[in-house]
Amino acid sequence: MPAPNLFLIYVTDIERSTTFYSDLFDIDPNFTSPRYVAFEVAPGVLFAIWNGHEENISPDTPRTSEIGLMVPGSAVDAVYQTWVTKGVRVVEEPHDEVFGRTFMVADPDGNLIRVSPVD
Repeated sequence: MPAPNLFLIYVTDIERSTTFYSDLFDIDPNFTSPRYVAFEVAPGVLFAIWNGHEENISPDTPRTSEIGLMVPGSAVDAVYQTWVTKGVRVVEEPHDEVFGRTFMVADPDGNLIRVSPVD
């Protein structure tokens, strides 16, 4: 049975977002083009950023995607501290939720990145 293997986030500035995600996740892209950049996050699984068709993307359009990064529960606060030193925009500081410790930051376009414990 096929399973999802491409997770695509729309961005307005591909170079800025490539730098942001490369630094945030400490990963280099495995494919780069002028409007699409892909990062292999697991064998056969890609996280990609794309500015779409430039005529259809406006910086005024709010981004609503949420990317999830699941880490061991004891690592959530350490990831937060590391990312804060990188200057990310914090949307929610670490707090306890029904599923465990979590926090949320935003990329330059407003796409959300939530860190939470592994289920």
